[in-house]
Amino acid sequence: MKIVDLRGRYYKENEELNRLIKRSELDTQAYEKTVREIIQAVKEEGDDALIRYTNMFDKTQISPEDIVIPYSELEKAYDELDDDTRWAYEVAVERITEFHSLQMEKSFFKEEEGMILGQKVIPLERVGLYVPGGKAAYPSSVIMNAVPAKVAGVKEIVMCSPNPNKYTLAAAFICGIETVYRIGGAQAVAAMAYGTQTVKKVDKIVGPGNIYVALAKKNLFGVVDIDMIAGPSEILVIADETANPKWIAADLLSQAEHDELAASILITTSNKLAEDVKNVLYNELLKDFSRKDIAEKSLENYGHIFIVDDLNTACEVANYIAPEHLEIITKNPFDLLEKIKHAGAIFLGEYSTEPLGDYILGPNHVLPTSGSARFSSPLGVYDFVKRSSVIYVSKTGFDRVAKHAINMAKSEGLDAHRLSVEVRMED
Repeated sequence: MKIVDLRGRYYKENEELNRLIKRSELDTQAYEKTVREIIQAVKEEGDDALIRYTNMFDKTQISPEDIVIPYSELEKAYDELDDDTRWAYEVAVERITEFHSLQMEKSFFKEEEGMILGQKVIPLERVGLYVPGGKAAYPSSVIMNAVPAKVAGVKEIVMCSPNPNKYTLAAAFICGIETVYRIGGAQAVAAMAYGTQTVKKVDKIVGPGNIYVALAKKNLFGVVDIDMIAGPSEILVIADETANPKWIAADLLSQAEHDELAASILITTSNKLAEDVKNVLYNELLKDFSRKDIAEKSLENYGHIFIVDDLNTACEVANYIAPEHLEIITKNPFDLLEKIKHAGAIFLGEYSTEPLGDYILGPNHVLPTSGSARFSSPLGVYDFVKRSSVIYVSKTGFDRVAKHAINMAKSEGLDAHRLSVEVRMED
């Protein structure tokens, strides 16, 4: 982990800072051809291609009968949970449901002379949830993706996961997911987008995955809707001299353990805090850490402590990075909230540690990564509904606006548009 002094310098020209921002700009050309071939094969061959690629990449030997996991396996996985884990999942679902219920949009109608204009909010009919399998399976992601869809009123949620563990299946059961497919990778995304003999076509695909999954989602956008193209995760902590170095070090480590590309960043006004955090991280927390190899590589490549002149500058640097997770651990954290323009989730105060948000608080942990917080938002109920405009115009209303429409059509040279209004004026 590097300590970089930005005091008295123009931060946007700093090489280390810009390298952090650009870390997700991977060369995907080597993967694109394979992903397109998989998508085309699944589109044309259906289950045959799906099984072929699943057996090839996941090193399994499934047949068409094995694609759908029996619902009894989901129920069994739930029953096998220990009481503490089951209760944690249930509490998480309850809290996440309660929070997302506040995001519900309502249809509206506006009446004026001769017109009724409005918007009808309609939930999507079928959503596909992608969940990585094996050791990378996160039941919290099942809950975070499924609950807002349920709250939105989505009628059917299906899930794809290669070799899902019992925790993933139990989370699916708790969330009311009845159909789980034992498939993964780009082939699973293509199957949900186009439909096969066994896999139902969906309207939207959500959930994280590897580079093949991300590229498949990107290539299939338009055939199906997607949530986002997720990149490497990051945490950024803004802290002053009042912060506890051990707590900050633990928070940075919680992100570094995800993968080698994860970024753990501290921005502080205190030299002493910078040194203390680094010392605690390496001399205490990493010593016997279970995921030490991953965390050390992440911290070596993308772990940074930036020392700045003041907290206003700290907020400017944070906005420049636009992090997925932003913690503000200062004497008066709410004073900085209005200065933050770009962040997926903002955690205020020393007890608001990011892992609480990952699991139990209620806001969604599916967040924009790699600087996309500049223009996108956390996953929410609004991602699982669509909006239709509702328009009624009477003769009175028509007479009020017809001439304006004709004049606009003339300016655009669209004669049939003009004609469709004029014929009604003549009658």
